[in-house]
Amino acid sequence: MTKTLNVKKLEAVAFILKTIAHPTRLAIIDLLKNQPQLSVSEICTQLSAEQSLISHHLSNMKLKGILGSDRQGRNIYYYLKLKEVLAVIDCMEACEALDF
Repeated sequence: MTKTLNVKKLEAVAFILKTIAHPTRLAIIDLLKNQPQLSVSEICTQLSAEQSLISHHLSNMKLKGILGSDRQGRNIYYYLKLKEVLAVIDCMEACEALDF
């Protein structure tokens, strides 16, 4: 029995994979995997990266529905909205062919 491909679903998955396919974005997702929400400054500190770079990546992932945010006073806290990306990352981390 042949399974019919769901083109819309494949396009959506490709869209998400393209969005997270950057080391900084993967690092941000990894941080948010272990902490429910983080401010921009907390992410910058933990990744030793400039605020402008981190803000760019955060806004891109938020725009594409991977992250969400909450404003608390002067700070914006980001959280992982599309938790399914964790399964993809876990799968890639478990892949023995990627051991470098």
